[in-house]
Amino acid sequence: MSANTQTLPITLNPQLDFDQNAASVFGESLTSEYSQATPFPHIVIDNFLQTDVIASIRENFPVEPTNNEMLYERGYKGQLKRQISPNECSPYLKSLFNAFNSAPMLQFLEKLTGIHGLISDPYFTGGGLHETRSGGFLGVHSDFRLNKKLNVERRLNVIIYLTEDWQEEYGGNLELWDIGMKKCLKKVLPIYNRCVIFNTDKDSNHGHPEPLTTPEGITRRSIALYYYTASTQAADPSQRNKTHYKPRPKDRWSLKYYVNKLLKKR
Repeated sequence: MSANTQTLPITLNPQLDFDQNAASVFGESLTSEYSQATPFPHIVIDNFLQTDVIASIRENFPVEPTNNEMLYERGYKGQLKRQISPNECSPYLKSLFNAFNSAPMLQFLEKLTGIHGLISDPYFTGGGLHETRSGGFLGVHSDFRLNKKLNVERRLNVIIYLTEDWQEEYGGNLELWDIGMKKCLKKVLPIYNRCVIFNTDKDSNHGHPEPLTTPEGITRRSIALYYYTASTQAADPSQRNKTHYKPRPKDRWSLKYYVNKLLKKR
């Protein structure tokens, strides 16, 4: 699998300097590749953050539990996964996530994707820092479409992987599936400082559904950022505001999958 190798123009210093013009040029240089990707618009970029920036993220990643973090023990909907709000992290991580929510980042993404008027989420609903332990996984799904707190429509995901020396035998590939959930069309290994950006709509089927086989002490760590657009019309209350999980062909024949689904309904 090929990937771009370019770096976001954000530099580690007391102000976390982020060059808006350079960010725009960076995004615009990749527009064609992004829009033409299948099974839905996306791009994979290696060495996405400056070396000192991602090293500082790794050093500041919370080892001990933080306030209000979420733990996923939901079977196909997420297993052995930890979701950490940046608002409960160190001052450095708070500053960094503020940079990810800033105008230069939005400008980069708008130029990359052609989606104008992007809005960041200061509450990091569903996003922030993610960590999955050995045996953990996340079923294939299309994401929630409506952020009810902000009353905006979800349009983009940005994922940046943080685990050094990730080995192929650990698994953890991000899988991109076709509309009919018949075939996985792309797998992306979660190697260190790799970024994946993709459109989110009802057919953006993705996940890492195979259980991790990492050794003791190694986890699948990532940053997850979600971006939105406003609508000129009031949000339709019937619009889906929950993640829609979708079984793969082999899951459709799995008794365990349907038993877990039935138990969750109860």
